[in-house]
Amino acid sequence: MKINIEIECTPIEARQFLGLPDVEPIQSAALAQLEKRMLAEMDRFSPEALLKSWLALSPINPEQMQQLFANVFKSAPSRD
Repeated sequence: MKINIEIECTPIEARQFLGLPDVEPIQSAALAQLEKRMLAEMDRFSPEALLKSWLALSPINPEQMQQLFANVFKSAPSRD
């Protein structure tokens, strides 16, 4: 014997039918907090901020760093 039961309902209706708690307000609050934290931390990872943090670790000034990169790229072998 085989019995098939098809139930069409939304996830909200299924939770209500099974007596499960409504987690939508908690989820909305958690996502809002996560978005707020991500936006606040986004500035730390901008190219400008990363470059400043890298240059802070280096004992040379930005002009010397620029000259160093220029020398590296000038000395690279060309592909012909």
